[in-house]
Amino acid sequence: MLGAAAYALLAHWLMVHAADRPWAVAALFGPLLLAVAGVAGRRRHGPTLALAAAGAALLAWIVARGGLGDVSRLYLAQHAGAHALLGAACVASLRPGRLSWIGQAALRVHGRLTPAMVAYCAAVTRVWAAYFTLMAALSLAVYAACAWPVWSLLANVATPAAIAVLVVGEHLLRYRLHPEFERATLADAVRAFSRPAAAPEASP
Repeated sequence: MLGAAAYALLAHWLMVHAADRPWAVAALFGPLLLAVAGVAGRRRHGPTLALAAAGAALLAWIVARGGLGDVSRLYLAQHAGAHALLGAACVASLRPGRLSWIGQAALRVHGRLTPAMVAYCAAVTRVWAAYFTLMAALSLAVYAACAWPVWSLLANVATPAAIAVLVVGEHLLRYRLHPEFERATLADAVRAFSRPAAAPEASP
């Protein structure tokens, strides 16, 4: 937790004081590309691996040529775009006949889901869909209306803090509303998102 907070503050400092420096671009985008490549590798998802490789090549090109001048729109595209894509993925998983985004992770952790658990996971997925969509819109609005340091605080400090509140709050609320969920740690939930999806199986 302290490490994540330290990285968030470091990322904010870099964006405010050295956003256009090649090494700062590498430090800010490199960990994200490594994380995406790691998850894609574990899931053996070729298109995502190819996308991560293309991103790494672009990052290397930016560093080699000494930066891109004003890269603020690049950071905006990464932050708002990632949230918009995640929101779209949540919404797509809520279509009839599909297991929701959160439901897929819960299935990996628990093995079986009751209909009540499936419905609860769908509700939580709707919350995440709303969060991702609103954050993407807020990112664009703050970038357009506020100074760059304000947007950087939103992207690097407020965003991870909001995610932490949602994750921990849902984790604590889940067992009050649905004690039938087997106990699982937050680490189990994080690992579930990096493992390949299991075939849906719901108990009667």
